[in-house]
Amino acid sequence: MNFSNPKTLVFTLSAFVLALYLLLVFAVLPAGDVLLKLVVGVVLSVIVYLVTYALFKKFILEKIKGIYKNIVSHKSQELLDIDIQNTWADDPVKSAGSKVANWSEKQKTEIATLKKQEQFRREFLGNVAHELKTPLFNMQGYILTLLDGGLEDENINMDYLKRAATNADRMISIIEDLDEISRLDSGEIALHKGNFGIVELVSEVFHSLEIQAKKRAMDLKFDKEKSKEIFVFADKDKIRQVLVNLISNALKYGIQGGWVKVQFTDMEDAVMVEIEDNGIGIEEKHLPRLFERFYRVDESRSRELGGSGLGLAIVKHIVEAHQQKIGVRSSVKSGSVFHFTLEKKRK
Repeated sequence: MNFSNPKTLVFTLSAFVLALYLLLVFAVLPAGDVLLKLVVGVVLSVIVYLVTYALFKKFILEKIKGIYKNIVSHKSQELLDIDIQNTWADDPVKSAGSKVANWSEKQKTEIATLKKQEQFRREFLGNVAHELKTPLFNMQGYILTLLDGGLEDENINMDYLKRAATNADRMISIIEDLDEISRLDSGEIALHKGNFGIVELVSEVFHSLEIQAKKRAMDLKFDKEKSKEIFVFADKDKIRQVLVNLISNALKYGIQGGWVKVQFTDMEDAVMVEIEDNGIGIEEKHLPRLFERFYRVDESRSRELGGSGLGLAIVKHIVEAHQQKIGVRSSVKSGSVFHFTLEKKRK
């Protein structure tokens, strides 16, 4: 018999009272109306059951309430809002323990998340300082050289001014990207969605990056000829930004004389866009962190080729703002494939 169940416990007590009563009236007291004695005994046991159950319930619930209050001494609203009456079940102590255990597990998860966010914040601030410090110190060196007499030297003055301007441009790029990703984080940038042709948009991006591709003797192409347009529903300017970033990165990090191709896959409710290259590829250990802010697979080469280190983070924000997904497949010496989905056109 399960005595952790309060109903079972009170019922057993009531049955014991009834048995004691019957023993008393039939064994000790004089004989009389048997039926009346039985009815009185049943009524008495029911009254004992109801009264005992009510008092027992009140007692247990007060104890459980005290447990909750002790646990929430740090003012957790989640447990303070629990309806104590609803914790009365077949096994109230077990029910209360389960609720507290669930709450405790949630707190552990939240604490782990906060620690991870704090670590990310520290890394982010360190990366921002490092990214801004490099061009700033370069600019300072060029300007100080010019002030120390280099300005009068025709062999270096224009060269150093151009180098200082290049570093200033890089700082501006970093600050603009930081501003954009901050606004994306806060939801300040509104999306202006509409139907448009994704094949035509990719063709426009190919045209805008043609000079960059020719410098590295790389081909920009579709996976196969498109006989008809594919229409999607999204913010055209933001998706253009996504395509420019991904295709430009493929040109930067691809192999000389290689290729970059774009292909489309028709899915049930969406269109998948894939940007593939036959470059050097990315080690698997880097893939989970590739879309993090300032994360670089090869720091020296990345800074040599320019960029703020925020491009892929911005791309991820834009795609996710469309309630879509982005990912990457890659392996060393086998190239990379960045892919994201877009909603199909709306009627």
